[in-house]
Amino acid sequence: MVLLKGRTFIALILLLIIFSMLIPNFLSPHNLILISKHVVLYAILGIGMTFVIVTGGIDLSVGSIVGLSAMFAGGLIYEGLVLDPFGVTIYFSIINVILLTLIFGALIGSVNGFMITKFNVPPFIATLGMLYVARGFALLRSEGSTFPNLSGTAEHGNTGFSILGSGTVLGLPLSIWIMVLIGVIAAYIFKKTPFGWHIFAVGGNEKAADISGVRVNKVKLLVYMVSGLCAAMVGLIVASQLGAAHPATGETWELNAIAATVLGGTSLAGGRGSIGGTIMGAFVIGVLSDGMVMMGVSEFWQMVITGGVIVLAVIVDQFQGRLQHKMALEQRV
Repeated sequence: MVLLKGRTFIALILLLIIFSMLIPNFLSPHNLILISKHVVLYAILGIGMTFVIVTGGIDLSVGSIVGLSAMFAGGLIYEGLVLDPFGVTIYFSIINVILLTLIFGALIGSVNGFMITKFNVPPFIATLGMLYVARGFALLRSEGSTFPNLSGTAEHGNTGFSILGSGTVLGLPLSIWIMVLIGVIAAYIFKKTPFGWHIFAVGGNEKAADISGVRVNKVKLLVYMVSGLCAAMVGLIVASQLGAAHPATGETWELNAIAATVLGGTSLAGGRGSIGGTIMGAFVIGVLSDGMVMMGVSEFWQMVITGGVIVLAVIVDQFQGRLQHKMALEQRV
């Protein structure tokens, strides 16, 4: 049982050992930092996804929210907020752009939560629909083109956006520290707050949670808002790293977020999961992906191998769930 719970950590160590033997300097500080910068994106998405999946839901829209949030922020920096009726264009400081984008992402998540809680739309369908809606709006925002230069101007007081994606603190990229901060906050919420306990209660047994006084619909609404906020944060980081915003940003990233969450031990049936496990799962995907690229593995084989790893993770998760259920029954007897 201990091996099952620590499977993600074991898998990560094995991958690091294998790639370090096959690829020179794979474990060099420079390469590990580069891998971590890639992992950050999937880890933050995965943290938001963990909130959702622990309640027994799913969020297929996060990749599209990444793209739409990047375009939202890119538009505010590149064009400003144009108020045609008044003939005025408002430019926001970068801090305000970041805050507005995070609020925007949370609002999109709230739409998902509203459809699921008020209209009883299955999470798969509600978020699948939002996947297309958000991606469509991202394309409409600039007619499919890119906001190319997000460095801002001193005249408009909106310079400094690049720091988010390329800045460093104590020798590490700022984006890694953001991942750590979000991870610590999320883990604290999960373990130390009533909201976190309610998330597990809803995922474990929704009816029992409702009877015990948990406001199930409020919990569901909030977890989708958290997921949308995390997706918006990723959109900001990507746009900052590229110095540009493209409407196709984040395509299929929802699959990597789900994969990181499942690999980290979060049950697709709900009621079980951890933030640390999800971050570890994101590192497994990142190390596997970057390692295969450095080895020159065909992109097609990369898809096959990654898909196989995800399926294997789900099989192991199901086995763990049945084993825990069996052990619980034996203890009762």
